[in-house]
Amino acid sequence: FPRPDGKLMHAEVRIDDTVVMLADSVEGWPPVPSYVHVYVADVDAVYQRALEAGAESVQEPVQKQDEDKRGGVKDSGGTTWWIATRVG
Repeated sequence: FPRPDGKLMHAEVRIDDTVVMLADSVEGWPPVPSYVHVYVADVDAVYQRALEAGAESVQEPVQKQDEDKRGGVKDSGGTTWWIATRVG
């Protein structure tokens, strides 16, 4: 639901059977950094789309010592999104 000042009062994003609720910060409710980790079908494509939408790179997608190829971006609200694809 948008607020009259253009900020987001409440939004819900459904990912499979999970609902994530989001809102912009407002007076009395300052932004709080958070970290979200999600699995996606193609980490490289999602990472690129996030950058094109204005996100800041935290880490380019790379596979380290586990079965995931993982990258990270930070959105304009300060949330860091860790995105991964299981590759191994």
